[in-house]
Amino acid sequence: MTISLAQLRRCSAAVDLGAARTRVYVKNQGLVVDEPTAAAVNIRTGAVLAVGDQAELMDGRTPDYIRVVRPVSGGTIVDIDMAQRLLRHLVGEKLRKSWRRRPSMRAAVCLPYGSQPLSQRAAVETLTGLGARHVELVDTLIAAAVGCGLPVEHPEATMIVVCGAGTTQVAVLSLGSIVAAETVPVGGNAIDHAVIQHLRLHHELMLAGQGARPLHLLLSHTGGLATGSTEVHGRDMHSGQARSVFVDAERVRHAIATPLTSILDGIGAVLRRCPPDLVADLGERGIMLAGGSALIPGLEPMIQQATTMPVHIADCPSTCAVQGLGAMIEGKVKPLHLDPMAP
Repeated sequence: MTISLAQLRRCSAAVDLGAARTRVYVKNQGLVVDEPTAAAVNIRTGAVLAVGDQAELMDGRTPDYIRVVRPVSGGTIVDIDMAQRLLRHLVGEKLRKSWRRRPSMRAAVCLPYGSQPLSQRAAVETLTGLGARHVELVDTLIAAAVGCGLPVEHPEATMIVVCGAGTTQVAVLSLGSIVAAETVPVGGNAIDHAVIQHLRLHHELMLAGQGARPLHLLLSHTGGLATGSTEVHGRDMHSGQARSVFVDAERVRHAIATPLTSILDGIGAVLRRCPPDLVADLGERGIMLAGGSALIPGLEPMIQQATTMPVHIADCPSTCAVQGLGAMIEGKVKPLHLDPMAP
C-alpha cells in the first residue's frame, strides 16, 4: 500500500471498517457513521433485520433463526456480501444517491499493516459494490498517527500503538513511512475473553461479552491499581440460575496480564528493529496509544513501566484512524517535499 496525498484528495469518502465498529467520513461533512460492525440476519430468508447499534443489542438475545453476524474479523473482511449490505444500510439512501450521481466517485479505506492481497481485494470489492469507481488503500497505522496529530512527515521518530478489537498494531514512523512495525493478534476481544474465562474457572459463572464492561469500569475507577471490588451478574454454570458475585480488581488485573504481555512483546520487537537514533527520539516523545481498546485499564502504566518511555493516550482514540484519513482527503496534511539535489 502506497500513500499518494494527491490521489487521496480526489476521494470523497473515507471508511474504517473495523472488527468492532464501522466509521465513515464524508468530505465536507465529517464523520457520518460510527456504529458497531454487526448485522442481525434471518437465516431462513437471508433478510437483514438490523444493523449497527440495533444489531449489537440483539446479540445473544435472539431466537435460533436470527443470527448476529460480524463480516469483519481481525481487520479483514471475511464476508464481502454481508459487508456491502451492512455499509449500504449504515450509509443511508440519501448518501448513496449522491454517490451514484458522481460517475468517478473515489473512496479511501484503512487496512491493517501487512494486509494480504486477498484482504486488500476484499476491501476494494466491498466499496466498489457501493458505487466507488476507485479505492485507495491506506495503512491504519499512518492514518491513526495523522488523526492523533503526530508529525509523521518529519524525520524525527514517532511511535504509535493502535489497539483494536482483534489485533494490536505497533509501528515507528519517520518521513511519512513505516520504519518498523508489528501486528499482535491480541486486542480488546482477547481481554474480554480472559475476564470471562477467569469468572468461569474461579467463580463458576457464565458471563456474556457485554458483562465484562463493569470490570473495565472498576479498573478504570481505581486507576489500574489492585484495589476495590464490583458485583457482576451472570448464569450459574451448574444450576443455570441467575447469580451475582463480587470480583476483586487484583484478580481481574492478573487475568488480563497475559494478553497485555503479548502487546509488550510486540512493542519490544519493533524497538529492537529500529535504528538507535530513532529510539533516542522516542525516549523524549514517548508512545501514543490509539484505537478503541487503548483505554483498557492497566495498559498505559504497564507499557510505561516496561519501556521507561512516556505514554500518551489520544484525545479520541477510537476515531483516530478515520479522522486521520478524513484529514488526508480534505487536504489538511501537507507533505514534506524533498527535492533531489542537483549533480
